Amino acid sequence: MSSEPIDFSKPTVWVGGGMTSAQLDDAIAAPMEKFPPSRWFIAISITLGMLMTGVISILITAYYGVGMWGNNNPVFWGFPIINFVFWIGIGHAGTLISAVLFLFRQWWRNSIARAAEAMTVFAVVCAMVFPVIHTGRPWLAHYLLPYPSERNLWTNFTSPLEWDVFAVSTYGTVSFVFWYVGLIPDFGIMRDRTDGSTFLGAVKKTIYSFFSWGWSNSNRHWQHYERAYLILAGFATPLVFSVHTIVSFDFATSVIPGWHTTIFPPYFVAGAVFSGFAMVVTVMTIVRWVFHLEDVITIDTLEKVCKVLMATGLMVGYAYGIEFFIAWYGQNPAESFVFFNRAFGPNSAGYWTMVICNVISPQLFWFKKCRRSIAVMFIVAIFVNIGMWYERYTIVVSSLSRDYLPSSWDAFNFTRYDVAILIGSFGLFFTLVLLFTRTLPVVAMAEIKGVAENNQPSHHGDEH
Repeated sequence: MSSEPIDFSKPTVWVGGGMTSAQLDDAIAAPMEKFPPSRWFIAISITLGMLMTGVISILITAYYGVGMWGNNNPVFWGFPIINFVFWIGIGHAGTLISAVLFLFRQWWRNSIARAAEAMTVFAVVCAMVFPVIHTGRPWLAHYLLPYPSERNLWTNFTSPLEWDVFAVSTYGTVSFVFWYVGLIPDFGIMRDRTDGSTFLGAVKKTIYSFFSWGWSNSNRHWQHYERAYLILAGFATPLVFSVHTIVSFDFATSVIPGWHTTIFPPYFVAGAVFSGFAMVVTVMTIVRWVFHLEDVITIDTLEKVCKVLMATGLMVGYAYGIEFFIAWYGQNPAESFVFFNRAFGPNSAGYWTMVICNVISPQLFWFKKCRRSIAVMFIVAIFVNIGMWYERYTIVVSSLSRDYLPSSWDAFNFTRYDVAILIGSFGLFFTLVLLFTRTLPVVAMAEIKGVAENNQPSHHGDEH
């Protein structure tokens, strides 16, 4: 994962090596057709261990109760809401890359869109764990859904927490359908590549045939596919902005100082895209290196992602600054105290970690050499992921632990079970990512051919 030399006279390349369609299929299908390398088994052993750590902690919590966590009065929300908002944010990059950039015909998205879509689905799965276990009785999670029952009890539709149920479930459903529709041509390619003469080959061919829905690569099928993909992209685009806006309403519709502000919706959306793209960089640089996909996921593509990271990082930094300005301009003593407490109070270490990771580290991407260095972009992406988690921690803990009444103030101290469940969520996410790389194409075979030199050069002629 070392730096690559820069040639400033070289045109933008979305697919390197002058690869033909057959060579692209071979390169993308290799992780699914070849026996996985030893490092893949090492990686999934680690992620499964992390996942089991979280599962055991959740089972202990279910037996003894949420008192095993650090949640207290007044910090009732604690780690679960922090982790929920964090994972919902991670899931935003997939829909943005797939839907929004597709509508704007940004062809550099083609090599990373499939993995980003998968990461969206996996992140939503991780996020939905936390509201369920936070109720304290996860076996009664169906009470959150509006369904007719003999109890004649209905959910509180005026609660922002109930809006989360609808927003996240809709977002997860649309993201999954969008991901699956994009996979249909690739299922057809894998069906045709699979040798059905052996038992295992026949099973794989049957599975690919079932999920490809009779895909024949005909002109008629492509017309229907492109129309359906365009409709789904148009439907998913508003969700990118609405879902995290609704998540921000969990905070902004309250009267807690530091939360009751109109900047939260755009602030949360920008932060979600920021953290989502950082996770895309984290995963794709590793996938690119492990499976030798340097000619498919090119440095030019990753440089575009780094530019988006830098832009959204500036938006987040602006939001951090404007919050202090609003507190000063509003002349509200409680509001001013909250932001002073964030920067210089007992949780100041988390605040300054957030600022350094989210505002300062992405400034390296002003330099082209840093944007084209795999090592630099990987390290910055890790910093951003850390910083964005600390942002949610700062928002929740600093406002709840010290609100209007000093008599109700109390420190928040997380426990080992909080940390174990957080580790388990990362284990779940990366386990799903590793299984995804072995069972489905990491790169969209059908889409990447549209920007390959030897296939349709007119698609990216305006990018040179």
